[in-house]
Amino acid sequence: MNERGRPFEDAALALLERAGLKLVARNWSCRGGELDLVMRDGAFWVFVEVRQRRSAAFGGALESISESKCRKLRHAASVFLMNHGIDAPCRFDAVLFEGDAPPRWLKNIIA
Repeated sequence: MNERGRPFEDAALALLERAGLKLVARNWSCRGGELDLVMRDGAFWVFVEVRQRRSAAFGGALESISESKCRKLRHAASVFLMNHGIDAPCRFDAVLFEGDAPPRWLKNIIA
């Protein structure tokens, strides 16, 4: 994660914690992928991708999560779960920042 993205990741974390999620890991990486935020939401493990775009003019924050990125997220989540011996339900969420609009939190962005 670069330093430009840190304030957005901090804001996403605050949003999720206000909603009751608990932080487990931040910027967890393995060969082939990185997880911005790993959270717990009750029984669910939640892998959160944080994306920021100045505007939606050339494709918004959600559109920037490509199929290739989804594969990397699934891989990193699988490695995280295996490394920690976790067998529990999980989901992939995104917190999106576009321009001056309030952040959008989307649940289950990857099947």
